[in-house]
Amino acid sequence: MLNKKYNIMKKLVYKLALGVFLIPSIAFSQTARLQIIHNSADAIADPVDIYVNGVLLHNDVPFRAATAFENVPAGVTLNVGIAPGASSSVLDTVANFPVVLTANETYVVVADGIVSSTGYSPAQPFGLAVYGMGRESATNPNNTDVLVHHGATDAPTVDVYETGVGAGIIVDDMSYGEFNSTGYLELPTADYTLEVRDETGAVTVATYSAPLSTLSLDGAALVVVASGFLNPANNSNGEAFGLYVALPTGGALIPLPAVASTTARLQIIHNSADAIADPVDIYVNGALLHNDVPFRAATAFEYVPAGVTLNVGIAPGSSSSVLDTVANFPVVLTTNETYVVVADGIVSSTGYSPAQPFGLAVYGMGRESATNPNNTDVLVHHGATDAPTVDVYETGVGAGIIVDDMSYGEFNSTGYLELPTADYTLEVRDETGAVTVATYSAPLSTLSLDGAALVVVASGFLNPANNSNGEAFGLYVALPTGGALIPLPPVFPTSINEIENVSIDYFPNPTNGLVNIKGINLNNYNISITDVSGRLIQSNNYSVNDNQLNIQNLSNGYYNVTFINNIEDIKTIQLIKQ
Repeated sequence: MLNKKYNIMKKLVYKLALGVFLIPSIAFSQTARLQIIHNSADAIADPVDIYVNGVLLHNDVPFRAATAFENVPAGVTLNVGIAPGASSSVLDTVANFPVVLTANETYVVVADGIVSSTGYSPAQPFGLAVYGMGRESATNPNNTDVLVHHGATDAPTVDVYETGVGAGIIVDDMSYGEFNSTGYLELPTADYTLEVRDETGAVTVATYSAPLSTLSLDGAALVVVASGFLNPANNSNGEAFGLYVALPTGGALIPLPAVASTTARLQIIHNSADAIADPVDIYVNGALLHNDVPFRAATAFEYVPAGVTLNVGIAPGSSSSVLDTVANFPVVLTTNETYVVVADGIVSSTGYSPAQPFGLAVYGMGRESATNPNNTDVLVHHGATDAPTVDVYETGVGAGIIVDDMSYGEFNSTGYLELPTADYTLEVRDETGAVTVATYSAPLSTLSLDGAALVVVASGFLNPANNSNGEAFGLYVALPTGGALIPLPPVFPTSINEIENVSIDYFPNPTNGLVNIKGINLNNYNISITDVSGRLIQSNNYSVNDNQLNIQNLSNGYYNVTFINNIEDIKTIQLIKQ
């Protein structure tokens, strides 16, 4: 009984000396709130005694444990000493740190690192990481506020992605010893899945469940620490890596349960030429995934939840919430697969003809690099709402037909074209192969695209005048890294060799309506003009002053112009009317 009374009195003396008595104003007029989290995975530091100004504050604190928030003196230097458990006095401390706290502030202090001189690699030195804007409860009772700290000595700089509800990246480029640079994450209280990845976002270190709703943590403020070793064998067979939670009330840290990876890789390409869809916000399960994505732009490939329904919502740019979405699509992805999703079509009820409905075209065998480093793998998608079913011929190296009968909304039926990396010329023709819609250069070698995997989309309108004067037709390339789509340069021949010993030069092209013709006398030719689908637009025997072809009456778009003198004297040129 005497020993028990002595120990009680001893603790009271310690607390009085530190100014942490239940009525701190009696001892110290200035105090701060402090929580200390023991996260040093060095075996010599399990447990530790914590001294402040030479007085034992906490005895035998085990690894992965926290004190409760408590009042400590502010405005004075506190010498915090860490000693092995069951130390005799402050003289046994192995590390000491002077700390001055600000009155009325709340602090989180995490002890990380290695004390031992051998047995650990890398041996990050033991230290205290101090966060000066701690919280003991959430700022919103419907949220859970989470502060994240990287305290795993052999883990790389990491990102943390939330993949359960599709919130995306929530911690970016956090290195050992750091707290999340944005401070507390104010998260709606729900059950989350957290993927710890390297800083590239490509390599998943580990995946954890964070069941905030299941555990009824509404209104709570937590500290999540990355703890332990990715490679225990290099670190005296110490505790393995994990994510652990410190509660404001202290005690043993709570491990977040590890889960098997349930993600897929996804790239979204915005190819809807409707003006109302430039730009768009992309929501997944109600959370904003990408903001203000412009027309003819792509996201990078990123991790998203797999095996569950993802409700993908598309809203006009700068939307206020998921309630502003104009189209929603349920999607279920397969774990560990790679997807390319292209958004095509028309949202508006008027102004576009034909008004192919807005939708998502999903390709489930996407690639982020070529299967052969000497090739460029190319996936082709038809997303031009007013373009016909087409073939694509390669005429630069003579490869011939490479895409056959591809209609609007489709990907190439044979999947990725595995092309030796070279410079190609692509002719887009109607499905008969007789009428060339347009010709493009694809300089894969010049652009050093060896080993790359690309998506080429047919984009825009062949007849902008019928489509609210929207963007003209073209072929555009999406890279795996995302960003603005890259236009393939159109090829406009200056002469056609169908008539021996006769050459036609024509300019300007594109034109606003008047085209200068050199090499033939227009008065001697019948002229037929067809659109890219082969439909005859007009046929007249033109007689134009100064040998100019006048197509000012035509709508903006692509046209084939054929000059006919006699059955053996025919030339065809391609013009773009702007």
